[in-house]
Amino acid sequence: MKTSLSKSLVWVAVILSIGLIVTVTIASSAYNTKYKAQNIISVTGSAQKNFESDIIKWTAQYARKSTDISEASSWLKDDREAVKAFLNQQGIKSDDIIFQAVNIRKEYDYEYDTHGNSTRVFTGYVLHQSVVIESKELDVVEQAAREISSLLSQGIELTSNEPQFFYSDLESLKLDLIKEASENAYQRATNIASESQANVKGMQQAELGIFQITGQNEDEAYSYGGVFNTRSRYKTAHITLRSKYQLK
Repeated sequence: MKTSLSKSLVWVAVILSIGLIVTVTIASSAYNTKYKAQNIISVTGSAQKNFESDIIKWTAQYARKSTDISEASSWLKDDREAVKAFLNQQGIKSDDIIFQAVNIRKEYDYEYDTHGNSTRVFTGYVLHQSVVIESKELDVVEQAAREISSLLSQGIELTSNEPQFFYSDLESLKLDLIKEASENAYQRATNIASESQANVKGMQQAELGIFQITGQNEDEAYSYGGVFNTRSRYKTAHITLRSKYQLK
C-alpha cells in the first residue's frame, strides 16, 4: 500500500516537473518573441538629385478654312512648306520634324429670317495640321519656339504649345536614387541604435515610396500618385524608402 502511494507521488512529481519545464519554455519563447518584436526599428530614408533634361518635345498647329476643300488643302500645303523651311533655318533637322495627319472639319453658321426661323448654312472646310518636333538639341528648339510667331506675318494661322522636357535615362536615375535612399535609411537606423547602445543586425522589410519629379526652384507639391514635371528643363528627382531593421 505504501509502495503504491510512493509510486503515485513520484509520478505526480514527474508530471509537475514536465509541466513546469513546458511552462518555462513557452514563457521563454514568448519573451524572446516579444523582445525581438520590440527590437525592431522603423526609419524612412530619402534621396534626391538635380538633373537636366536631354530631350525636348514641341508641338505647333496651323489651320486653313475655305468653302473649296481643294483650295484649303493647297493653302495648308503651302503653310506646311513654310513651317518646315522656318524650322530648318532655325537649325532643326528634318528627321526631328513630324507632320501629323490632316484633320478636316465642316463648319456651319445659322441665319434667321424675319419670322425668327433659323437655317443652318455651310461656311467652309477647316483643315488642321500639327507639327511635332522631338530633339536632343534643346537650345535650338527652345529658340525656334520663341521665334515661331514670325510666321504669322506670312498669313499662317499658327498656335504654339509650350515645349516639354524629358530625360532619356530615367531608369538609371531611379536605381541610383533607390540605392542612396537605402543607404540613408541604414545610416538613420544606425544613428538611432547607437543612442540605445545597440547595433543594426539587418533589414527586415522595405517599402519603396512614390517617385517624384519636380522643377528646380519651383513650388510644386508632391502628390499621392507622383509628380512628373515636363515644363521645366532643369528638374529634381526625389524618392523615399520606408525600412524596418532588426537590432541586436
